[in-house]
Amino acid sequence: MKTIIFKAIPFDKTLLTLALESGVDAVMVEKEQVAAVQALGRVTVITPKDLPVVALTQKSDEEEAVARIKKGENIVLAKGWEIIPVENILAQVDTLALECENLDRAILAAGILERGCDTIVVLPEGATDLKRIVAELKLSQGTMELETATITAIKPAGLGHRVCVDTISMLRRGQGMLVGNSSAFTFLVHAETESNPYVAARPFRVNAGAVHAYTRMPGDKTTYLEELAAGTDVLIVGADGSSSLATVGRVKVEVRPMLLVTAEVKDKNGARQGQVFLQNAETIRVVSDKGDPVSVVTLKVGDKILVKTDEAGRHFGMRIQEDIKEA
Repeated sequence: MKTIIFKAIPFDKTLLTLALESGVDAVMVEKEQVAAVQALGRVTVITPKDLPVVALTQKSDEEEAVARIKKGENIVLAKGWEIIPVENILAQVDTLALECENLDRAILAAGILERGCDTIVVLPEGATDLKRIVAELKLSQGTMELETATITAIKPAGLGHRVCVDTISMLRRGQGMLVGNSSAFTFLVHAETESNPYVAARPFRVNAGAVHAYTRMPGDKTTYLEELAAGTDVLIVGADGSSSLATVGRVKVEVRPMLLVTAEVKDKNGARQGQVFLQNAETIRVVSDKGDPVSVVTLKVGDKILVKTDEAGRHFGMRIQEDIKEA
């Protein structure tokens, strides 16, 4: 995840307020403005002395930047940087900051050499793009490939403890969490964005499944639903495969009637099967291959839904190479 700093020089209270509301990691102001900024919100405040600017105008500037960074000094490359010099520097250092004046430059900076810089310093002229920069570089988790699976069985499974994950974000139609009995086969369980005559929509919520189930997490990890807690970052996935972060606000574990849903993916490697326990209620939905939410109450054998398949084998949520079978 990138660190995003807003450079509020010259000082502008309106732009500074926008930066704080956008969720930047820190703001840069002149020394005499530090106390005023700290009074506005709990945020890290730095000055130009903490992050001096280095302009890249000739080859010797690259060498100077590398030498200073290797000595442990924090510097930022001035706006106007070009890709090749930045690549040369990135190849030699572990951390790098770049000034960016708009969203396009910030996205470019974040992806150079597929690694990108670690810190983006957004200049005042980039303030109108600030919220989009934060969303793209701090919340977005890239895109994953989802597959179409066919429902093969739906069975009542008695009572069980199920986990409702209430986030502090408003989720959209098509979004949810990947949940399953196995880390190698997870179902896209839809958020409660849809209303019905009996229950209002709760678009911050994913009624995710039974306590023992895996859910895919940021950073190519998994965890058990029961282990989620307030403050945890979870992975939100859309029907188009786009993924982002949301923070858990509350987890509710309650005894409810459950269904065991089984689905199958067929490809050139044969058939792979996965299962998930979901609450037996109209508001619990999976996602069809068309991207639409489908209630488990109306789900039928033969229906097509979206899933994520993977190699089995996790230890404390981290991917490992191991001879393992999950059923």
